[in-house]
Amino acid sequence: MAKKIMINNKICIIGGGGHVGLPLGLMLAKKKFEILLLEKNKKLLNLIRKKKYPYKEVYGQEYLNEAYKKKKLNISSKILDIKHYNVLIICIGTPIKKNLKPDIKYFLDIFFKIKKILNKNHHIIIRSSIYPGVLDKVKNILKTNNISYCPERIVQGESLIELSKLPQIIAGYNKATIKLSSEIFKKITKKIIFCSMLEAEFIKLFTNTYRYIHFSIANQFYLICKTYNINFFKLRKKMMLNYARMQSFPSSGVTAGPCLLKDTMQLSSFSKENFLLGKAAMKINDNLPIHIYKNLKKKIDFRNKIIGILGLSFKAESDDIRDSVSIKFIKYLKKKKIKYLFSDPYYKNNKIKTINYVIKNSDIIFLLTPHKQYKNIFIPENKIFIDVWNFNKI
Repeated sequence: MAKKIMINNKICIIGGGGHVGLPLGLMLAKKKFEILLLEKNKKLLNLIRKKKYPYKEVYGQEYLNEAYKKKKLNISSKILDIKHYNVLIICIGTPIKKNLKPDIKYFLDIFFKIKKILNKNHHIIIRSSIYPGVLDKVKNILKTNNISYCPERIVQGESLIELSKLPQIIAGYNKATIKLSSEIFKKITKKIIFCSMLEAEFIKLFTNTYRYIHFSIANQFYLICKTYNINFFKLRKKMMLNYARMQSFPSSGVTAGPCLLKDTMQLSSFSKENFLLGKAAMKINDNLPIHIYKNLKKKIDFRNKIIGILGLSFKAESDDIRDSVSIKFIKYLKKKKIKYLFSDPYYKNNKIKTINYVIKNSDIIFLLTPHKQYKNIFIPENKIFIDVWNFNKI
């Protein structure tokens, strides 16, 4: 069965216009697979049809051009088109609800939609982040064992670099689908790691959760130092100097995005809310600028002050504001009726101001996203400058 599918060399990426699905589809197209990008977001589809890569992605435009040139790329928003593709790779996100629990309804809905179209030769590869037990629900919906879990662990914006460098985790409900998945991913990466389904689910969640908690420790130490007027960055250097056991200690910085927080909260939900470390990390990382603001409020009257925010995206050199701490901080300031301005070189918004405008017209400036354009900016002495990254080493 797997042999027959591989001869067809046809793969459909469901969620093919997203940050996970699109680079994977283009990488597979480069490896001579015929790819269908199935995407319901028409804005993304229109950009891809116009041969414009919709996000900031290293080599993204080059790979898109090559896929079109070699005629390996098809695009559709019609679910019925999946019947022509025997391998379906699911790259759909799982958002976090206001109560911080994962909302799996949209993820599961796609399987209710495709179940009537599938036949016994279809193989499903799940690429999305999900918490343990969700794959069993998928299997029950589709009534098939032809399901494998091949989670992504890529740094967003560098997918086309890391896909070939990182080992691929593979788990599945039967040998045929495991073999099929490994044959596909061996075209991309040399190292395959086979796991049980539960192991694969935990590896994905544990990896992002560990990183999220790791960063929260540095941010908590930064806030403690801030309270006692100690320079955290100088202290950190002294802690690490010639001391091998501290070399992995990260610096402080805004920690956010659609993976780290989401997977931490998914693990918390799976753990029946007993995952205290995850909740504590979220409170520290998500509220870092709010904690700094509250500390400043004890010393400064904010009634006639304007706060300037440099950087809206969740990470440097990105245009993605999903789960951005900057956006959450802006909502907090708005609620408190504090005046604010913001700048970002990549995110497009009609309220965006230039870097110089924000610096000139703000009293307190928060550098929250360390975009390269903010390197070595000049901050007048009469301004209060909050640089949680020590990006400009002022």
